[in-house]
Amino acid sequence: MRRRRAIGAAAVATAALCLTCLPAAQTSASTPPAAHGAGPAPQAQVWVTTADGAQRLQQQPPVAFAAGASDLTTITVDPNRRYQSVDGFGGALTDSSAAVLSSLPSQARDAAMKQLFDPRQGIGVSFLRQPVGSSDFTAATAHYTYDDVPAGQTDFGLKHFSIAHDQAQILPLLRRAEQLNPRLTVLATPWSPPAWMKDSGSLVGGHLKDDPAVYQAYARYLVKFVQAYAAAGVRVDYLTVQNEPQNRKPNAYPGTDLPVRQEAAVIEALGPLLHRASPHTKILAYDHNWTTHPDDVKTAQQLGEDPETDYPYQVLDGPAARWVAGTAYHCYAGDPSAQSALHDAHPDKGIWFTECSGSHGATDTPDQIFRGTLTWHARTITVGTTRNWAKSVADWNLALDPSGGPHNGGCDTCTAFLTVRPDGTVTQNAEFYTIGHLSKFVEPGAVRIASTNYGTTGWNGQLTDVAFRNPDGSTALVVHNENDAPRSFAVAVGDRSFAYTLPGGALATFTWPGSPALTSPLHAVPLTGATVTASPAGQGAPGLAADDDGSTRWTSGAAQSPGQYLQLDLGRRTAFRRVAVDSGDNLGDYARGWQVSLSDDGTHWRTAASGPGTGQLTTVDLRPTAARYVRVTQTGTAGNWWSVADVRLYR
Repeated sequence: MRRRRAIGAAAVATAALCLTCLPAAQTSASTPPAAHGAGPAPQAQVWVTTADGAQRLQQQPPVAFAAGASDLTTITVDPNRRYQSVDGFGGALTDSSAAVLSSLPSQARDAAMKQLFDPRQGIGVSFLRQPVGSSDFTAATAHYTYDDVPAGQTDFGLKHFSIAHDQAQILPLLRRAEQLNPRLTVLATPWSPPAWMKDSGSLVGGHLKDDPAVYQAYARYLVKFVQAYAAAGVRVDYLTVQNEPQNRKPNAYPGTDLPVRQEAAVIEALGPLLHRASPHTKILAYDHNWTTHPDDVKTAQQLGEDPETDYPYQVLDGPAARWVAGTAYHCYAGDPSAQSALHDAHPDKGIWFTECSGSHGATDTPDQIFRGTLTWHARTITVGTTRNWAKSVADWNLALDPSGGPHNGGCDTCTAFLTVRPDGTVTQNAEFYTIGHLSKFVEPGAVRIASTNYGTTGWNGQLTDVAFRNPDGSTALVVHNENDAPRSFAVAVGDRSFAYTLPGGALATFTWPGSPALTSPLHAVPLTGATVTASPAGQGAPGLAADDDGSTRWTSGAAQSPGQYLQLDLGRRTAFRRVAVDSGDNLGDYARGWQVSLSDDGTHWRTAASGPGTGQLTTVDLRPTAARYVRVTQTGTAGNWWSVADVRLYR
């Protein structure tokens, strides 16, 4: 782990915030299903965390779905469109986290563990990334692995292998975590092989020796770790072979410069051994940043090495990929769109997000740290990674002391989910909530479903969101208001919607049960390959209005006047019965009047429907029809530009 972001945490004493008093997440049991036209209206339960920390995962009064649409910016949730399944959400029980939690009296320690792992009394952490040996966050005075021998000696037989170090604190806490949340998923990651396997003879820096016997020894070392943890009562579900393999000069903590060729060699040795010894344990590749950090590129050039900026692609393009379930990413360079790019290139492989730490500047106040971490993590990690195919979201340390330690090298400005103070009080930081808004309400095995999204990870001041369908049929929608001002919006499911106003910078989770009243027989028509033209040319490529991304738009670039239009060429005659024209969160930029025209040849047109515009989302229901061309014409007059974030067709 390397500190890259000036973001962080804040504190409220456990006595002031009784998280164990939080109500359990209400899903399908919270409201009985209602048939169309009968019974009570379905309700959404609401939990909010505000950027000032005044409300922290606090339940609000429920909101009821009502029939009909809204003129507000509308987040349209479409359960018929499904993406990745999820393993869970959480952080890392580092050596340091284990040390500070273990320092608590037993009753206080168990209360802290319940805050973290209990799905009902706490936030239900469901995914852990577990260091294999020492990382920068260790309470030990010297870094360690599970097979350390005196300098100059080797242990190819692994006769000195032992996980005794973990028996005192780490493993008891891991076992307790699995008791509190039996659906916990564990991913294990080494920061360094034993020093005798490296050309530097040190855990800090250097390469794995380029020797097939060393590759085999390291593979057997990792298998022995998985087996030893299983014997100790902790199942390892995923394994990476090196944390941050491009971090060539770690700051006084374990790390290894592991080029693609060597990672592939280790995976080729590990794959068959792991398949025989622990077939449920899957291998993930890379485990580093969305893009190669500029410092890592510079260091590679200084060392005369290839920076390998396409590292995960090289692994997945090679023969080692047969042993790899997917790729793990960190947050310290680039942005989450890299995950989607890799998914598009290798849709048969999964994406896991495995590390990001809150951090702070030297002069930041607690309020600044809380707000900065909450807002950056909410849009980039909570929403950004999951909208870009992440099957897991894991921040870094679960618990640290008030100084951000103990640590041995590495980051001295990192924050954690919990701060454990010398007097035994435990306070919750922003990462606790940015993960909690997912982990408490989105169950392992849930599937991400479609929801229109208007915000960006780079901040554009609009609404950003992500939605999931749980195994029990309930839905969880997480919404973040990137703007500093309150934003009012609607949430639409099928032909029902509710309105809500979210404070500036706030993060909210909405849940509602499966209900026949919240279903739709309509299915979105894929617009991939459609050609879009516009008059006037306006600003932004016309295709941005049909790219299934509400954060991009085409706009007229001029005041609204009759005759402005967007035209879709679907490529072939296509059946549909609904047209949705979404101006997104560009407030006031909706067409003051509209006309939908259809054509089979682009020359002869027929008017399908027309009417006045009244709000951000215009939904036009037609008799079942078919056409190759769809033209939406703006027929009104207004000083506002006409902006279209998304045109959607349904059949």
